[in-house]
Amino acid sequence: MSHTREVSVRRKGWWPAAAGSAAAAALLLSGLGTSVAQAAPPEKDSVYYASPDGRDEGQCQEQHPCSLEHVQGVVRHEAAKGKGDVTVVLADGTYRIDSPLEFRAEDSGRDGHTVRWTAAEGAHPEISGSTQLSGWEKHDEAANIYVADTPAGFETRQLYVDGVAAPRAATKLALTDLTLTATGMTINNPALAYLADLPDQDRIEFESLGDFTDRYSPVQSIVGSTITMAQPAWDNNTWGWDTVQNSLLAESTWFLANSLSFLDQAGEWYVDPDAGKLYYKPADGVNPQDLDIELPRVETLISVGGTYDAPVSHLEFSGLTFTGTSWLGPSSAEGYVSQQNGGYLKGVYDYRPADALANCSRGCEPYERTRNTWFQMPSAVQVSAADHITFARNTFRNLGSSGLGIGNDDNAVLTGIGLGASNIAVTGNVFTQVGGHALFVGGIRADAHHPSDPRMTNQDILIDNNTISHVAMEYQDTSGILSTYVTRAQIVHNEVRDLAYAIDTGYGWGINDPGGSQEYLNRGYYKYNPIYQTPTTLKDNLIAGNLVHDIKRDFADSGNIYNLSASPGTVIEENYLYKVSGVGIYLDEGSRYILSRHNVLSGANPWVFTNAYSAGNGTNDNTLQENWYNSGGAQMPNAEARNNRLIDNVRVSGSNWPSAAWEVICAAGVAPEYRTELNANLGGIDPRCETVAAAETR
Repeated sequence: MSHTREVSVRRKGWWPAAAGSAAAAALLLSGLGTSVAQAAPPEKDSVYYASPDGRDEGQCQEQHPCSLEHVQGVVRHEAAKGKGDVTVVLADGTYRIDSPLEFRAEDSGRDGHTVRWTAAEGAHPEISGSTQLSGWEKHDEAANIYVADTPAGFETRQLYVDGVAAPRAATKLALTDLTLTATGMTINNPALAYLADLPDQDRIEFESLGDFTDRYSPVQSIVGSTITMAQPAWDNNTWGWDTVQNSLLAESTWFLANSLSFLDQAGEWYVDPDAGKLYYKPADGVNPQDLDIELPRVETLISVGGTYDAPVSHLEFSGLTFTGTSWLGPSSAEGYVSQQNGGYLKGVYDYRPADALANCSRGCEPYERTRNTWFQMPSAVQVSAADHITFARNTFRNLGSSGLGIGNDDNAVLTGIGLGASNIAVTGNVFTQVGGHALFVGGIRADAHHPSDPRMTNQDILIDNNTISHVAMEYQDTSGILSTYVTRAQIVHNEVRDLAYAIDTGYGWGINDPGGSQEYLNRGYYKYNPIYQTPTTLKDNLIAGNLVHDIKRDFADSGNIYNLSASPGTVIEENYLYKVSGVGIYLDEGSRYILSRHNVLSGANPWVFTNAYSAGNGTNDNTLQENWYNSGGAQMPNAEARNNRLIDNVRVSGSNWPSAAWEVICAAGVAPEYRTELNANLGGIDPRCETVAAAETR
């Protein structure tokens, strides 16, 4: 089948033109991702060495390796000469850092040369922001709770036990247990009367899982049956859409978390910063002294960012593990006020109506003013104002926010200079046990969709052959891969599994597309925001050859491959989705000009949904052609009026896929050379995929 061959070629960085698509524009990624496999460097290339116990002096030679901080200074000096590639070889072991490693313009390769930070042959170096906890003692014999010392005043939202993110102590609530009010909650269930007697009440958090958001609000105090919530988190969580008191489609799920009194399940933990203690409840018969329990100390591990005049360029990271971070933003009075997929409200909105709890719980005109002011979740590894940056065969594990952020808004990066990412390659990496997104590309504010400086444009981003499993662990409404306003993103041959949302592209609900959206004109959005007459930077993207499976039904409003807003020239093709919940291909508000073809969808319901119910919301001119599915049908309201077309799609019975569909199934996901123990065994599905299942793992 010709299209299968096209996708396999894309692994090598070539993007064939899609018929009738603006994606025929030449992809500017030539050369990206090839440097890892290059031949031996020429004589002028320089090699330096680092080790976990390396010195803070010297020239960092193999016999006398240096610390990361010292070798960085040596490399800067050498790279500035522009006489060849420069390589830093990291020996095996754990490099524990207590502040971010910052890569700026002076860390760049010069004159076409590259600076590489790579693992020594056979080594698995870890750059860690955590410290290992020890000295455990029994705190409560009957309850099997242990305690260890932490630095006084130390706060964290994460704890990692033998490489797995451990849950904070929490208790689930019934919706009848509480009545939500403008200032907090009233306790209805007498069994919860003990809450008023708890110490450290201002450390308790209320979590609400809605239809598409996961929100956190901190408690201020509890007196009698009255819970007063901290501000501004409570005000911000009780207006807009999918609010804590009025989720969109189905009932919310509520929890109280972060109190020692909730520590009743094996694997849970609680930290008391004032006392400098951390409490942990292991499984019966397990001594935590025998476990690797990691306490994260930093929020950002790696910051790659320059300026638009002097971007960071020609850097490569390969064979490394990035691990051991937290994100403390939600622990403040701001909480975490999710709006969708890592975008959140923060601060005081003085135009929020006094009656918002009742009258703005499903949107209102004042709320529409907020949309271009949302913040973005930060990432443990950040790239902005940068070009020709490569991440190859790394592992991103045990991270408290998102894993790798590329070209996010300025509020989500350490440098304060966001966007501006181009020619970035993310190839063959593993993402697991991550709090938010695995990969988060693009911004959501005005400069992301209509850059005031063309150098802000995020473009030519290659995301290929990555394995993403068990991410969005704490912020469950985030997706495995999110690419917002990006030009020429290739999201190809990745495997995404074991989370609620898989691959999402676009943002903005069509409100920033040419001519705006009638739906948001009706809501009053344009009283406060411009109607643009020019397109956004979202275009010419490719989502192809991905393997998506074991997607959880944690939210009522769910999609597996999902898009928001106009994306001319974008193609979704030859992806295989199985064991998925909810919608297979979800074209939400404003989605236009997208071609979805030759995808295989097993178990989705419906297999496609185009959100064109509302008149004038811009979900128009999409084509779904020659896809195969075995359940769910198509949900395409007003299809003819909106020119959303179904062409020659085929429903099959069970797994009786035709041979062309089997070609897509067996070619989906990462190439054999990138496979790990986390990848699915496609050989167990059909003998025709045995070659995939038998591939060597690393």
